[in-house]
Amino acid sequence: MQHIAFIGLGNMGAPMARNLVAAGFHVSVFDLAPAAVASLVEAGATAAASASAAVQTADAVITMLPANKHVQELYLGAGGVLDSAKPGALFIDCSTIAADVARQVAQAASERGFAMLDAPVSGGTAGAAAGTLTFIVGGSAAALQQARPLLEKMGKNIFHAGEAGAGQVAKICNNMLLGILMAGTAEALNLGVAHGLDPKVLSDIMAKSSGRNWTLEVYNPWPGVTDGTPASRNYTGGFGTALMLKDLGLAQQSALSANAPTPLGGLVRQLYQMHAQAGYAQQDFSSIVHMLQPGLQTPAA
Repeated sequence: MQHIAFIGLGNMGAPMARNLVAAGFHVSVFDLAPAAVASLVEAGATAAASASAAVQTADAVITMLPANKHVQELYLGAGGVLDSAKPGALFIDCSTIAADVARQVAQAASERGFAMLDAPVSGGTAGAAAGTLTFIVGGSAAALQQARPLLEKMGKNIFHAGEAGAGQVAKICNNMLLGILMAGTAEALNLGVAHGLDPKVLSDIMAKSSGRNWTLEVYNPWPGVTDGTPASRNYTGGFGTALMLKDLGLAQQSALSANAPTPLGGLVRQLYQMHAQAGYAQQDFSSIVHMLQPGLQTPAA
């Protein structure tokens, strides 16, 4: 596949599309934000006047969108992807949405003769930029095999979770756990600092002890502990609180539909709801530490 349409150039989509351009693919891009499109054009992509125009001659269509309604409108709406894509095009939706919606769109695509994968990602903006994302894929093995040359240019790990919708289920399980770990890590660090411990020293101790986890080692929520994290730039960039709250809501919906108890998932969703309402919706989700220590700022260099 040589011609790729990429729709959705936000914090994750833009670097993913940029990696495809760097790999030599002809990439047509579309986003509602003209500046995002312009940035990709500077990197070598081709601007499309609309989503419909972007997909008309594309061999594969990759989408990275905020929520259920955006995916449904783009694929199922009049003049959308299903109406505009050329026969045989492969669809890869990297958005994090409800599994039922992923299955609905995949079924509609199948009825029109298209193969579709739900392929949400893990790894954050740093992973997107570095091309080291983890893809969590739902759909047929044949479609995944077709998609691999593209996914391998954007990610390091590719997992086949199962049939349509399975990628979304696995992703929301992961993100529910991520939210729990972030809130717990913030609590543990705040407790230590309240007793006079240096947060970096405490982080190093816990990273070599039984409390070790990804948020502690890679995405530390305490400012000044880990270079390059959102916490060290006043919680800008990264994975927004509003997006984490959305994913935690998806997890709770999924839990209810399967009658699977998730008491910690429910609690951390409430915490992030309060955090968002307190004015932190657009800050990185690691800013949950502000619930415990309001006003934390990145230390001066």
